[in-house]
Amino acid sequence: MKIGVLGSGLMGKEAARDLTQNPAVVEVGLADIDLGRAESVCRILNSSKLKAYQVDAGNPVELKAYIRQFDVIINALFYSFNERVAKAAIEVGVSSVDLGGHIGSVTDNVLRMHDDADVANVTIIPDLGVAPGMINILSGYGVSKLDQPESIRLFVGGIPVKPEAPLEYNHVFSMEGLLDHYTDPSTIIRNGSRQQVASLTEVERLYFDKFGPLEAFHTSGGTSTLLHSFPNIHDLEYKTIRYPGHAEKMKLLVDLNLTSNDYEVEINGVKVKPREVLLKTLDPIVDLKDKDDAVLLRVQVSGLKNGQKTTYEYEMVTFKDRSSNVTAMARATANTISVVSQLIGSGQITKRGVHPPEKIVPGDIYIKEMAKRGVEIKEKMTIHPSHVQI
Repeated sequence: MKIGVLGSGLMGKEAARDLTQNPAVVEVGLADIDLGRAESVCRILNSSKLKAYQVDAGNPVELKAYIRQFDVIINALFYSFNERVAKAAIEVGVSSVDLGGHIGSVTDNVLRMHDDADVANVTIIPDLGVAPGMINILSGYGVSKLDQPESIRLFVGGIPVKPEAPLEYNHVFSMEGLLDHYTDPSTIIRNGSRQQVASLTEVERLYFDKFGPLEAFHTSGGTSTLLHSFPNIHDLEYKTIRYPGHAEKMKLLVDLNLTSNDYEVEINGVKVKPREVLLKTLDPIVDLKDKDDAVLLRVQVSGLKNGQKTTYEYEMVTFKDRSSNVTAMARATANTISVVSQLIGSGQITKRGVHPPEKIVPGDIYIKEMAKRGVEIKEKMTIHPSHVQI
């Protein structure tokens, strides 16, 4: 199979690295608007299968000319490109996957292309990161094992292995995106009703092996397409994992209007956005630099199976790979999108159209493939006594 990657940044680079390891992948393209950058990554990865391309993803002609050379396209560009890449892939008859961006209805707009993708005989899967992405696949897998799903609880966090004051946090993706997730309300399903709750609220304690006490709280965007895929479920919520005290500190910044994107103040006749000042102030403080990070994930899917209340729990703890200097977040994210692209290319995923991960990616195969890459996802089933409410 031939797989093309759009974007030679960290995620694109690591997806390309994984693709070159599979003997069934005979050709890998790595495209960037800056040819020198793509060529530099190709030299680092040092594989005869890999070829650099110069592509302006904003140019439909260039984009389609690149895409049509491959069986599957991995879109590792910024989420604002997701719609145009999916549209171009459908037009030239090539399947594609992206890293998501459930912001501003981007993923919803890609999902609306279902009929066109079906007619074009291609498979499009958006939202293939960690959250959304990995949590969606595992949620769908857990639901498939139950006769009647009742609740889905999701916990995910990218955190430093050794936290440092003042926030006990180092960012592993855009701080601007993080502030959005902390500021915007979180959409959940509770008691069978969809509702919104303030982010950074309903803090609870939780524990993972090798870590001390941690906290989890609501943040926006995490429930993503699950809200549509399982609309009749009784409870569905997503919480972000951090070290204790983080939510309280960030909530103060939110309450002071320092994180709002549309809030301005006037200073000496000049209008200033406090958020922009905050971002500039925080960036050097929370930069991960060369420190070790970890990604923690727990997915709990509960419901009825053979008349008994049952919970399937999926748990993952992944650390930075020091030998290759690849962050834990990059390992979990890039491997997820690479694995799924290969499942499409190899014919293990055959359904056509546009589908969210929870509705199309086979969880059992995905878990096995991630394990081969050193990302271990553990499954635990618990049957609850009949008098215990889930």
